[in-house]
Amino acid sequence: MSHLYEQLANELKQSIESGLYKAGDKLPGVRELSVARELSIITVLTAYRRLEDLGYIEARARSGHFVSERPLLRKLQLVQTSTESTKPCNLSNQDMILAMAKAVTDIDCVKLGSAVPAPSFYPLSIVQREIQKAAKHLERLGGYEKSVGSNELILQITRRMVSQGHDISADDVVITNGGQEALALALRAVTQPGDLVAVESPTFYGILQVLNMLGLRVIEIPTDPELGISLESLKMAAEDWDLKACVLIPNFNNPQGFLMSDQRKLEVIRLLSSKGITIIEDDTYGDLGYSHRRPSTLLSLSPSSDIIYCNTFSKTLSPDLRIGWVVSGKHKSKIEFLKFSCNIATSAIIQLAVANVLESGKYDRHLRKVRNQHELSVERMINRLSQILPQDCRITIPKGGFVVWVQLPENVDSMRLATVALKKGISIAPGPLFTPSRKYRNFIRLSCAIHWDARIEYALRMLSELIEAHDLNVA
Repeated sequence: MSHLYEQLANELKQSIESGLYKAGDKLPGVRELSVARELSIITVLTAYRRLEDLGYIEARARSGHFVSERPLLRKLQLVQTSTESTKPCNLSNQDMILAMAKAVTDIDCVKLGSAVPAPSFYPLSIVQREIQKAAKHLERLGGYEKSVGSNELILQITRRMVSQGHDISADDVVITNGGQEALALALRAVTQPGDLVAVESPTFYGILQVLNMLGLRVIEIPTDPELGISLESLKMAAEDWDLKACVLIPNFNNPQGFLMSDQRKLEVIRLLSSKGITIIEDDTYGDLGYSHRRPSTLLSLSPSSDIIYCNTFSKTLSPDLRIGWVVSGKHKSKIEFLKFSCNIATSAIIQLAVANVLESGKYDRHLRKVRNQHELSVERMINRLSQILPQDCRITIPKGGFVVWVQLPENVDSMRLATVALKKGISIAPGPLFTPSRKYRNFIRLSCAIHWDARIEYALRMLSELIEAHDLNVA
């Protein structure tokens, strides 16, 4: 349940967006609203401060709070796609990804490019205490954990997934070293080098890295920034090509942030299942929706289908824990063998720590808090970008997660932009990283889970100036 100040802020925001309060109008005084709504003055002040942060209102000394002049929000629309069948792409290494990875560790760099939240978005003190407790189990430190994972963590993950509507047992779960290994194990279980795999376009570049590492070829399926993957294009690809698997991020997709409807998810499952194509579901952002209801997964909607489910705690507990998991159904034995042959097991102490966080209920309490943080951070970023970017830019409106996908003017080369920005201490993720075919030259992905300060304001203004610079034009 949301706090009273959040409820009041949302109500006032809706009143402003509906036109009940227009730019320049004065809002009720803090004391007046406190009495009228039977709320504390602190609650009203906190709600007003939230609206100030979002750019909806402004405080004027000795005058009160007034509705701000706000730019028209420019949503990204579906780019028209060809009706011709998509063709396979060969993957290649992308040097910019390594440059971004190095920027993440640079304390002087403004990190807008990497989808890793700032420390304040993680329950790090809770994690630290649980690691210290778990480290007292010397018998676990002195040996290897089981390849499938610790009983304690598997139990907690199974309980969580069952409570979310999944028909699984503890025997279906394998613990991995983060989400990247989960995806790699899933793909290795159902493909051989040279096989074809369908992916969303654009898609998370980490998926492309795994596909490249495994020697796989890719078919890109266009997506709608609000609805998700194109069913028509997916059907054509499934009919024209021998696809072995399809990798999907249906819940708060990275980089576009869309949430596929249950109906669309079921249509995708029926289509791929009818062709005998394994579905690999990446649910990394599933816990980070802004709604109080967690969205359905493909696996929960069709537990008997050939779906390999992958997830991680890297975006919610800590990226350094490197704890992910796979629910693999009929592929469990092969995935377990691949896990053992790759690195034997995941750290027992870290697994124990995560299991304790889950069992204590602290993880769910953290999620209730951090979802609100992410929603606020995304809305603030969108509003600020709408104020400072050129008029022909477009921005996605995600329903969860913490990234936005921005379409720049057609003549802007985002790879050049990223290179110049990095020299100025600003990291962004250029669009071509999210495709194997050098599409999205005028797109960027920005992370919103940041500590907002003067450095962020400087970075966004600098980006806006660079976007309008002539030397960034597409060659």
